[in-house]
Amino acid sequence: MPDRRVAVDDAPDPDFRLEATAENVHHSWDNAHEPVLTVEPGAVVEFDCRDVYNGQLPPDATVADLDAVESEGHPLTGPVFVEGAEPGDTLRVDLLAFEHEGWGVTVVPRGERGGGLLPEEFPDPHVRGWEFVDDDGAVPHGPGQVARFVADDAPDVAVPVQPFPGNIGVAPGEKGSHDTMPPRNVGGNMDVKHLTVGSTLSLPVEVVGALFSIGDCHAAQGDGEVCINGIEAPMTVTARFSLADREVTAPQFETAGPFTPTGQDEQMYATTGIAPDLMDATKQAVSHMITHLHEQRGFSRADAYVLCSTAVDLKISEVVDAPNWTVTAYLPESVLAD
Repeated sequence: MPDRRVAVDDAPDPDFRLEATAENVHHSWDNAHEPVLTVEPGAVVEFDCRDVYNGQLPPDATVADLDAVESEGHPLTGPVFVEGAEPGDTLRVDLLAFEHEGWGVTVVPRGERGGGLLPEEFPDPHVRGWEFVDDDGAVPHGPGQVARFVADDAPDVAVPVQPFPGNIGVAPGEKGSHDTMPPRNVGGNMDVKHLTVGSTLSLPVEVVGALFSIGDCHAAQGDGEVCINGIEAPMTVTARFSLADREVTAPQFETAGPFTPTGQDEQMYATTGIAPDLMDATKQAVSHMITHLHEQRGFSRADAYVLCSTAVDLKISEVVDAPNWTVTAYLPESVLAD
């Protein structure tokens, strides 16, 4: 069985553990949530995090399972009250370790739900389960584990496993219950795939104690998360808290990446979108990549969409040559296992 834990070399044992029990999980950002744990700066906390579907989708999930999902919003573990944190301070969060359970799932929601980048092209739902295995050389210079589709009828891919939290932040200063879907200046559903082990996230504090929460972990994701999912997976995350003597007004972070799936420069295939609107250019770039994977690489269009969401990176190539801007979608050849 592959090692399910990824950690910095000197990761300390946690001082506290928060299990994902009902009393420790909430589904909104709200500074009225009572803290479930109070810690001093320097404390190390291990968070048990449910997946975004709150445990309702198994590794071999079907469309029928997807249609039966009842969503309250992202399940977030917390909040944690950090002693000494005051509005205007900066909370630093060191991400020390991730431990997955060996599987994940990616879905394309029904088009009428308005999910993802291209709902008009993908009105029908689609589900793919993944298993995480040792790469056995499938990905040159890879991180040691890859995600492969569970189903026999799925294409053979090997997406490097690089865990990170999709939803991580502190409570907003504005009163009331806030949806977990959009990110905010205090963090939340940022889906920054480079918040991997060893990274440090700085968050602006807007309420006393900061009220930190975390969840929605991904085993891998392409920059863009275009079908609205990465590889969604239940995990535990170990983090250390401290307060910084500088002010930030939006999330900032320090990271070593990886900035390509294998952590090294590698062969890519790229498609572009060119339009006077960046969102239109983004849609074009992804749509062209889906067409390439379907027509040239043998993927169904739905599986191509899933691969774009989990392994294709979007980059803004230029925004200075008016009236058109260029967005590029990059596919690492190494994830195509054959």
